[in-house]
Amino acid sequence: MNQLEVWEQAEPGVKRRIFPPGASLMMMEVHFEQGAEGYEHSHPHEQLSYCLRGKFQFTINGVSHILTQGETIFIPSGAKHGAVALESGALLDTFTPLREDLLKK
Repeated sequence: MNQLEVWEQAEPGVKRRIFPPGASLMMMEVHFEQGAEGYEHSHPHEQLSYCLRGKFQFTINGVSHILTQGETIFIPSGAKHGAVALESGALLDTFTPLREDLLKK
């Protein structure tokens, strides 16, 4: 197995695995226990999150959005954002350009 495909603890109740990246695009799968939180943060990368299962409340620049299975949400470059798992669930997150900060861990 590729070193980047190993599950790692991201935050309490949140684990992720990063897939082998392309030249300027990367993807990771993120699993949340119910009530777990992806803490508010920002980064210069564009992000597209696809809900594999569960229900999430995303906050992007102070505006709340509910995301359920089969739905996507776009997070612009530099936007302050975070998510709370209203149910246990999983997201598929895609970033461009590469999140070097995650790849170097």
